Amino acid sequence: MRNDLTRRMDRWRTAAGRATTIPFLVRCGVLLTGLLATVVAWPLEMLSNPRFMVLPVAAVIWAALAPRGRGGTAAALSVIAGWLLNTAGFGASIDLWRVLTLATLLYLGHTLTALAAVLPYDAMVNFDVPALWLGRALIVVLSSAVVIVLALGLTADLGGDAFQLATLAGLAAAAAVTMVLARMVRRG
Repeated sequence: MRNDLTRRMDRWRTAAGRATTIPFLVRCGVLLTGLLATVVAWPLEMLSNPRFMVLPVAAVIWAALAPRGRGGTAAALSVIAGWLLNTAGFGASIDLWRVLTLATLLYLGHTLTALAAVLPYDAMVNFDVPALWLGRALIVVLSSAVVIVLALGLTADLGGDAFQLATLAGLAAAAAVTMVLARMVRRG
């Protein structure tokens, strides 16, 4: 047991000594977006208490240190749990800016975790790689925000049975696309 722990510590020390700037900055981005998402999602009363924040912060750190594992999922689930606790348990209002901020941070955290997972810690990478990666992610975030704001504007104008029918049709289309993609993955 002690030898195993010693070997792990030696591997971490070697990895830290060989780490290059861009992979390190990508992992710092994972940490930053996770911590910001935690602050936006969790209730203020719980943020100030270290007892409650140990697990969410540990999940975010886990995602930054080991992006290939389940740390990203744990971090996202802890943020979602904080959001549900804040809105359902503490009665916080659901404001558009908080929803958009949380969605943006979760998406950026997810995409940075994916980049960190394929980027070895000692890789020599041009700054263009993460810049283009983040540029594409920001295009997705901005276009999604525009669509959400437009859809919310339409919900105020539309209502009743037609809107409910359109919502059900959209959910059915999303389920159909998911099924088709799952079948394509199995074939490939």
